[in-house]
Amino acid sequence: MSYCTYVNNNISEEADYLLHKHYHDHQYGFPIDNDDELFGRLLLEINQAGLSWLLMLRKQESFRSAYSNFSIEKVAAYDENDRERLLQDPGIIRNRLKINAAIVNAQKILELKEEFGSFKGWLDANHPLTKLEWVKLFKKTFKFTGGEIVNEFLMSTGYLPGAHDVDCPVYSSIHVASN
Repeated sequence: MSYCTYVNNNISEEADYLLHKHYHDHQYGFPIDNDDELFGRLLLEINQAGLSWLLMLRKQESFRSAYSNFSIEKVAAYDENDRERLLQDPGIIRNRLKINAAIVNAQKILELKEEFGSFKGWLDANHPLTKLEWVKLFKKTFKFTGGEIVNEFLMSTGYLPGAHDVDCPVYSSIHVASN
């Protein structure tokens, strides 16, 4: 089932529907130009592993606050005190592997920025790759990036097709905006 179908037919709670609907209509599949926002999306996708996307939508602002507004430079400089602070923060997913991945991945993005000018520049330099090629590249480059995480990150940021059904009104608006 596509995300479009899921959002429009499978969510009974009004508050949950509104969270998903806003994400579907205004974020999912839309290109992101800001490196910190790209990093934030990757961080959320990593933290969603094994959990629901609804939980990530509910906790998105807590993640933003806990991880310095998704500032790559600030997160890359996190030390053991920051790791412990994050492990104690009930507003986020308190998983040591995911927290460490965020810090290591921010450090890696800083390295990529030296060569490619930006995280987006690195993504653009490798686009278009197949899903399998992207997964191999992400696994080689980053921590905690399996196939589903990479697929959802790239689909949600417009690097892989399939975020929206062709008959979804959002599909048309993204397609028009990207041409």
